Amino acid sequence: MTQVVEKDSILVVHITMKLADGSAADSTKVNNKPAKIIMGDESISPAFEAQLLGLAVGESKEFTLQAKDAFGEVNPDNIHYMDISKFSEEAPAKVGNIITFTQPGNVELPGMIREVSGSSVTIDFNHPLAGQEVTFVIDLVEIQ
Repeated sequence: MTQVVEKDSILVVHITMKLADGSAADSTKVNNKPAKIIMGDESISPAFEAQLLGLAVGESKEFTLQAKDAFGEVNPDNIHYMDISKFSEEAPAKVGNIITFTQPGNVELPGMIREVSGSSVTIDFNHPLAGQEVTFVIDLVEIQ
């Protein structure tokens, strides 16, 4: 009998993500390191999980999700401002740089520098794909 994805399956998949303009955003195939998805653990949106249900090992599926179901909308509370004096040669305040900040409890959080204006640096802690429609191509490698 063919194994298909169910609501509590553990999957090994290759994921390729494309933006609305068709450009590739990321793919697990680049380094040939498939991702593991645990259905029902709330690490992905219900809309994403619904697209995977019934998929059989060896099958591929392409689908597009709106921002809210992909990486979420841009949250203005995740945009912060810091004084430029907090940056160094090793971690310069340069637009486009992604710098990892250590939060209380030793939690690391990457943020992208969006703007440098005088001594103020704007850092965006939203996911880089937040606010964007994303097309996913899923290749189901294995159901564990």
